[in-house]
Amino acid sequence: MKNIRNFCIIAHIDHGKSTLADRMLEFTKTVSERDMQAQVLDDMDLEKERGITIKSHAIQMNYTYEGEEYKLNLIDTPGHVDFSYEVSRSIAACEGALLIVDSTQGIQAQTISNLYLAIENDLEIIPILNKMDLPNAMPEIVEDQIIDLIGCKREEIIRASGKTGEGIADILKQIVEVVPAPEGDKDAPLQGLIFDSVFNSFRGVIAYFKLVNGEIKKGDKVKFVATGKEYLADEVGVLKLSMEPRKQLSAGDVGYIISGIKTTREIKVGDTITQVSNPCDKAIEGFEEVKPMVFAGVYPIDAEDYEDLRAAMEKLQLNDASLTFEPESSAALGFGFRCGFLGLLHMEIIQERLDREFDMNVITTVPNVSYQVYTNSGENYEVYNPSGLPEATLLERIEEPYIRASIISKSEFIGPVMKLCMDKRGVLSKQDYLTSERVELTFEMPLAEIVFDFYDKLKSISKGYASFDYHQIGYRPAKLIKLDVLLNGESVDALSTLIHFDNAYPFGRRMCEKLKELIPRQQFDIAIQAAIGAKIIARETVKAVRKDVTAKCYGGDISRKRKLLEKQKKGKKRMKQVGNVEVPQKAFLAVLKLD
Repeated sequence: MKNIRNFCIIAHIDHGKSTLADRMLEFTKTVSERDMQAQVLDDMDLEKERGITIKSHAIQMNYTYEGEEYKLNLIDTPGHVDFSYEVSRSIAACEGALLIVDSTQGIQAQTISNLYLAIENDLEIIPILNKMDLPNAMPEIVEDQIIDLIGCKREEIIRASGKTGEGIADILKQIVEVVPAPEGDKDAPLQGLIFDSVFNSFRGVIAYFKLVNGEIKKGDKVKFVATGKEYLADEVGVLKLSMEPRKQLSAGDVGYIISGIKTTREIKVGDTITQVSNPCDKAIEGFEEVKPMVFAGVYPIDAEDYEDLRAAMEKLQLNDASLTFEPESSAALGFGFRCGFLGLLHMEIIQERLDREFDMNVITTVPNVSYQVYTNSGENYEVYNPSGLPEATLLERIEEPYIRASIISKSEFIGPVMKLCMDKRGVLSKQDYLTSERVELTFEMPLAEIVFDFYDKLKSISKGYASFDYHQIGYRPAKLIKLDVLLNGESVDALSTLIHFDNAYPFGRRMCEKLKELIPRQQFDIAIQAAIGAKIIARETVKAVRKDVTAKCYGGDISRKRKLLEKQKKGKKRMKQVGNVEVPQKAFLAVLKLD
């Protein structure tokens, strides 16, 4: 065990951790030159295109240092805030962490939040300054920021470059010298932490785990503590570039187990794995069910594709256990699913994967969050959808989820950033100057307000500099009302939203104006109204397309023209009773981009 080192890489999104991992795999000759490609651990097309890590990956490297052979288990983690639970489990499986900071950008919000996770788990931190080959690198300034943040010495910070390979030998040397070997007892009952799972269409679910205590052999009968399910270990092994089977793994090892599990619901990230014959007395701490934060309806464009969409969602869920969905129906859109996502990036990725991997064209409704609803009779329940709200007379109060958001920005943008957060009902709780140039603002604000377009706006007002990170801090009472959109007096349930009382009037007015542009003209007038309960707060009318029926009257008595116009008016009236309004797909998307 003394020659095993388990470590992960933590960094803000786009600070170059996957590229640095490539160089380490190359240096230790884990990946042959022939198999080498950029971002070798990001195996999804989407990850390569967007340059982000979506799934965390694990890989074992062999490294010889001072005549001894060491096994280095690297766990690469996603950098985006939506996947912070996965990051926390990956960190729990390690004894050390490489803290990578981009020397051109400095410390950002996600760096700090992941660093705190690592410090909570007592990991040894190795600070690394990446992208040193770039002409606009500012190593001294960023080193000062790192020293302020973790209190290390200047000479402990390794200057490296993922592109040129500078500093890689120093990093590997530091890992061996600084990161402690895993502690564990291989004679104790089996206890392993599952930090990730992937689905293979031939072998079922493959769980990645780190053994804390005990040994696991091929053919052992194992049990998952949180789900209580028991399985035979068909195959155990270690993760090189591909999976390599082993006869047995013992404490301190990171590896995988295949046991013919067909659904990912039976394996949960953060769960503990133990033996049936000799179980461990307690599970590893920190397990929690992944809670979706953002909900949206996903509907097929053609009603016939409903079953195909269900199959596609089930397959996606096998690869991504944090996606939740349940069937629902809407008067405007037909049958579809109510899906729960970890955040907006997660929602975008799922939409993109549905389109690419399964060729599904879908309509996504306005995303919203879950609310706690309390009625006068003392009941309370969760509502994900505005249509699930009881009558206003039965309501006692609605509570909405709040988050603590930390925003790091250049100090010149502090005014616009504050204004943006205040407009979103945020309350400033803390303001720290990290350096004279950079400031960290902490706001408490409703989750519902950041679900729409907050991140895009933050990036545009700060010229791309501000970074943003958040976590949930519970529910608080809010003055929320349901805003309905009516077309010719009929409510369109897919466009109704729960909104704060102060924003309802301007939002309703903007929505009507936007729909007026997007709904094509029909043979009759279409009234677009925004309503709160029975009170109409805004209205626009899409005028009818009319034929010029009086064109053939030239001269003569006015009554002849009037007769033709009256006839047309009757026809239009009859038309309005039978005609129905088609809401184009663009209208649903436009609501997201109202500003």
